[in-house]
Order: sequence, then C-alpha cells, then structure tokens
Amino acid sequence: MTRHEQAHVTRLYDLVDLPFEYGRYRPLRRQVFEGASGLILDAGVGTGRNIPFYPESCRVIGIDVSPAMLAQARRRRAKLGKEVELLEMDVLATTFPDRHFDTIVATFLFTVLDQRQQLPALKELARIAKPGGQIRLLDCAYSSDPLRRLVMRLWAPWARWAYGAAFDRHTERYLPDAGLEIVSQRFLYRDIIKLIVARPHAPQG
Repeated sequence: MTRHEQAHVTRLYDLVDLPFEYGRYRPLRRQVFEGASGLILDAGVGTGRNIPFYPESCRVIGIDVSPAMLAQARRRRAKLGKEVELLEMDVLATTFPDRHFDTIVATFLFTVLDQRQQLPALKELARIAKPGGQIRLLDCAYSSDPLRRLVMRLWAPWARWAYGAAFDRHTERYLPDAGLEIVSQRFLYRDIIKLIVARPHAPQG
C-alpha cells in the first residue's frame, strides 16, 4: 500500500468509526486514563483518539507503526493544543529502555494484533514498564448474550476487513507468559468491551 493509499484509508477509518467513537468509545477512553500518572505510553496511538483524555500533569508518548495514522494524530494534537510526543515505532520492538514507563495504555491495539503477535507485544510492554507500573488494555470480547453474539459474528468479517480487528483475541491468557499479572479486569460496556489492568511480576529474591 502506498502512502497515498494509507492516508485515504486513515481518513475513511475516522469517518466510518465516528458513530462508535462518539456513541460508545469516548466515555471509555476517559475511564482508561483516570488516575494515570508519571510518564505514560499510548501504545498504538492510531489517529490520536485518546489525546483529549491525557492527564494534564503527565508527559505522554504515543507510538504507532503507521505513518498515515501518525500524521492524523499530529493534526489532532495541533488542533487540541496538547503536548504529546508522537513516534513511528513498532510495539513488538520499541527502542525505549527497560523499566521506563509508569503507565502504559493500549486501547483496542490487541484486537488488531494477530495471535502470533500477542505474546511478543505483551513481553515488550512488560520490559518497558516500571516495577509497580500499570499496563491498561482496553479490549473486546464476544458477548455471552446469544443475540449480541450473533450480531458480533455477523459484524466480524467487516471489522476484520476495515480495521484488521477481531473480537476473539483473548489477550489476557498471554499475560502470565509475558511476565505480567492481572490487577483487575472489568467490563466497561456491557460484556463486550473490557479494561484489563496488569503489572509486571515483582522480581524474585
């Protein structure tokens, strides 16, 4: 895909996602950043949808692998007048030092990482999180309600085509092998969108 095509897809991404963003996701993004402190990483910053909810007192770095997404995020940053450093970087292999971030947030990032990428990405987040720091993952799951589940299954092929996303990643099952432990896990929207809070295992000895 050329950069021009990437930019076109990015514009469509924001347009198609607009009803969901304002009808569902924005209140959830606010909750994800509540109480976050210190140096924050927004992993998979995308087009910058989280930027309005960054805590004023914190320094934030946002990373994404897509130049087109970052270009849109920079426009959003300028419009909002927010201070955030935006870097082109792969979450599977960042250039940050060990134990660097107080808080790491990933909103729907792991829905677009395939099964082979889940564990490497979590291991990298565990590496760059400070001891005692938090990793907050906003994730999706298939509903247990039969009707909602059917609708989600019908929706799934389109979500995969449009976003590369899936509802059955089960990211939490990779946490122990990544050296992470779950602090809390709760649904923020019905039984579909959940917030997983994890932290690195305390060093032994």
